[in-house]
Amino acid sequence: MPLWSRAQQQDFRSRVRGCLLGGAVGDALGAGIEFDSLEKIRSAHGPLGVTGYVPAYGRRGAVTDDTQMSLFTLDGLIRAHIGRDAGTWHPPTDVHKAYRRWYATQQDWGPDERRADLGWLGRQEWLYAQRAPGQACLTGLSGPDAEQLGTVEAPRNPHSKGCGTVMRAAPFGLLTAWDPGLVFQLAVECSVLTHGHPTGYLAAGAFAVIVHTVARGGTPEEGVHLALALLSERPSHEETTAALRAALDAVRAGEPTAERVEALGEGWVAEEALAIGVYCALVAEDVRSGLLLAVNHSGDSDSTGSICGNLLGALHGETALPADLVAELEGRGTILEMADDFALELVHGPELHGTAGWAERYPVG
Repeated sequence: MPLWSRAQQQDFRSRVRGCLLGGAVGDALGAGIEFDSLEKIRSAHGPLGVTGYVPAYGRRGAVTDDTQMSLFTLDGLIRAHIGRDAGTWHPPTDVHKAYRRWYATQQDWGPDERRADLGWLGRQEWLYAQRAPGQACLTGLSGPDAEQLGTVEAPRNPHSKGCGTVMRAAPFGLLTAWDPGLVFQLAVECSVLTHGHPTGYLAAGAFAVIVHTVARGGTPEEGVHLALALLSERPSHEETTAALRAALDAVRAGEPTAERVEALGEGWVAEEALAIGVYCALVAEDVRSGLLLAVNHSGDSDSTGSICGNLLGALHGETALPADLVAELEGRGTILEMADDFALELVHGPELHGTAGWAERYPVG
């Protein structure tokens, strides 16, 4: 790990917070219109579509499985870093265990206090809610062989390329001290835990690299071009590459519109969700305009909003997020605490490892 100045630590924490909060805000903006057509959205909310939160799951500002799984990705990565100092180092195993803890939130009424492995995040009662979880995420983490990790050679759900593999991948990009190629590979190896189609796991790797680039101070365009270069080295990259190139072409095509977003797809599959989220981040005049563009279309509005929000939050930091949207966001305290814990682990891990409080929050083993 590099030595961090105070200014670098503050910048990193702001970007981590921005990435997680921004993704959750985009998720919540799209939650109430996820299954609606653009025509229906405009009919119900006016010609501009939604301009703020609309009720979903009984409240305004509700998040979905996109935010839930992103938080558990962070939880797994924190435990992986703790385990490295203890002599074990296989991040996909720790992320898989974290996703299995997320799966428990979709099955149980609340935290099972008998489970010593839940940690702090697994005891957050508000997370025990079903928010239209993706079928591949559920089936990939259940069944008689659920404890067995999928691999690139033998993935879970080998024909699935749903967007559930991309919407949870932003935290891999926050490993800013890592080489981009390793970030790409880790996102791939954690994608095949539930989604085995090459387009699905390559889209997740590409998204992680774009987040990684902006979290290190680069531009989204630089991130896209780096992702394209890394994709070119992988077999079966054509669909993901074509989707990213379509996003770049759409930027050059003219003024951003919902119709231009819809030309990129609906977002139910990984490469379309990636293209829409990236396009909206590239053309955004500010965070709010980018997020609203990302959710007002026919398709998977919460996932495309989440992907766009992850990117814009990592790019600009938490203070650029619209205050009114942050204020109403479900689980804001938990999201901020997880973001801060992730930043603490990456910057101050050796000082925390072995302390009773940290071991209780993130038990390893």
